[in-house]
Amino acid sequence: MSTTPLPGIGVQYDLTTREQRHLSVIAHRDGARTVNVYRTDDPDACAQSLRLTEPETASLIDALAPSHHSPNLLSTTDLGLVAERIELSSVSHWNGRVLGETRMRTDTGASIVAVLRRAQAIPSPAPDFRLAGGDILIVIGTREGVEAAAATLGRE
Repeated sequence: MSTTPLPGIGVQYDLTTREQRHLSVIAHRDGARTVNVYRTDDPDACAQSLRLTEPETASLIDALAPSHHSPNLLSTTDLGLVAERIELSSVSHWNGRVLGETRMRTDTGASIVAVLRRAQAIPSPAPDFRLAGGDILIVIGTREGVEAAAATLGRE
């Protein structure tokens, strides 16, 4: 990867892939990004250019490297487990119900290991812990289990 300052514009990052494709990303000073893909027969001729807004760029970064950039994904291990933050909506079916009613571990294989409520952390909540809208649940499991937990918790 090479970097070229573009005075008054931003910085251009150039990359040549293993397949000898030339790509560049221009990081504009306003937060936007332009992604360029160059022709294979003429690596100096741009075949496609796509301008992304700052929020679109953030979404693309999450898609390309979720374990590093996603604010909800807390960690990944070599064992295939992830920890993720899942916010409980005030309109969730589980708002006001006790944790044990979710049957989270039984139905999804994922575990709720902590709850963040306002400025307080509740580690290892018991089955009789009452959930509330706005709670941030720390869920650990396989990627599939955590996704199933998010779907369960999002039920209205």
